Parts: sequence; structure tokens; C-alpha cells
Amino acid sequence: MATAELPPPKTEEDELKGSEAPLLDHLIELRKRLIYSLAAVVVFFLGCFFFAKPIYDLLLLPYRWAAGSSQDVKLIFTAPQELFFTYMNVALFGALFLAFPIIAGQVYAFVAPGLYKRERRAFIPYLVATPLFFLLGSLLVYFAVAPMALHFFLGMQQTAAAPGDVQIEMQTRVSEYLGFIMTLIIAFGICFQLPVVLTLLARIELVNSKQLGKGRKYAIVGILAVAALLSPPDPISQIGLSIPMYALYEFSIFAVKWVEKQRAAKEAAAAVKA
Repeated sequence: MATAELPPPKTEEDELKGSEAPLLDHLIELRKRLIYSLAAVVVFFLGCFFFAKPIYDLLLLPYRWAAGSSQDVKLIFTAPQELFFTYMNVALFGALFLAFPIIAGQVYAFVAPGLYKRERRAFIPYLVATPLFFLLGSLLVYFAVAPMALHFFLGMQQTAAAPGDVQIEMQTRVSEYLGFIMTLIIAFGICFQLPVVLTLLARIELVNSKQLGKGRKYAIVGILAVAALLSPPDPISQIGLSIPMYALYEFSIFAVKWVEKQRAAKEAAAAVKA
């Protein structure tokens, strides 16, 4: 009696069969993903613009904490349209932040058909880790760095103690304050992607833990340069960015070691099967 032959096991190349498409189909798919992403940004922009004043009031909380109960928080605008455009910037910033999961999902949906199954599994954790680390950087700015920096600036005010003395007080414009907070949030959010980037480079074997360990002194110089470039030009913000970045660099070394251990375990298991 003849026995049925078992089908050959699927290879990685078999996974991609059927996903090939001409250039025009890729462009149509790309246009669809871009439209979905843009629609999400527009919808969130309209919603955030409706709540722009409460959102801006939330962004003012670090200023209130820095000023304390002894000082009144007062901002000014020097052009008729300044407050309106400030609220538009608030809405755009909020829309991009809220729409990021949708945009990231559209990016993944576009590139996933061209990835192997193991590559798709490896790609998903980075989609989750990227906004999480950005959020951690934003929270550090909101609760620690921004209040300390603003307290430092407010302490530079000068009161007129006697007749003839010059009084110097900080009168911040609404657009300048938003720019200050957004610069800090974006700078910290980008720099907090360091573990994500280094572990991704370790997965494709461009860096390893030994290289990162030996390059600490160069990393410190690079961290100081990045902090000086991205953060506002004040010592509090630059120090506040440099210290967490170095801590993230050390954390990245442990994360890269974990990636290397996983790779070694998979290679050992594959060798045993062979």
C-alpha cells in the first residue's frame, strides 16, 4: 500500500509568495495608507482644537508649580493673532501625538507583506516601545525638568527694593512658552528612543554590547553634544537631558546583552535540531 508523501516544509521564501505586486499597486497601497494617516491627524486636530484652551492650561501646570503660591502666573500675547495660532499649534501637537498609534499601524500594514514571519514578530515590539519611551521622556519633562528650569528662570527676576532701583520681571508670551515646552518634550522624546534604536541595531548585528561598553567615553561626549543641540540653551534643561540619556545608554547595554543571549539560544537550538 502506497503511503502519501508529506509536503515539503515551508521556507521563508514561501512566506512571501503571493505578496509580490507591481510598482503601481505598491503606490496605490501607499496612497491609501497616507490618506488613512492624514485623516486620523485631521480628526484629532479638530478635536484637540476644540479643547485647545484646557490642553494649554494643562501645559501651564509646570509653570504654576515653579512659581508656587507666592507668584501669579501671567502670560501675554503681543499680536492679535498670536493666541489663535498658539492654540492651533497646541492642536497640531496633540493630534500628532494621539494619531501616532494609527500612523504606526499604517506603516506596519504597508511594510508587513514584504517581511518574513520572524521579522514581523521582531518589528511589533518596537512599534509598542517607541511611543512608550516617548511618553516616558514627556513625563520627565512635565513633572521634573520643566518645573526646575522655570523655577531657575523665575529666580532671576529683580524687584525694586528701594526708590530708583530697576525692577525686572519675566513676562512670557504664550507662543514662547508653548515653544519652550514643546522643544523640551520633543527633545526628550527623541532622546528616549536610544534603547529602541540600539536594540534594533543589535538585532541586525550592527552593534554589540562589547562595543557599547568600550564606547562609553565617546557616548558621554555625544550625549553632551546632543543635549546642547536639542534642548533649550539653559544649564538646567541640558543637565536634565544629559543624565537620563546616559542612564538610558547603560540600560541599552543590558538590553543589547539580552538580545545577544536570545540570538545565541536560538542558534544553539537550531544547531541541536540540525
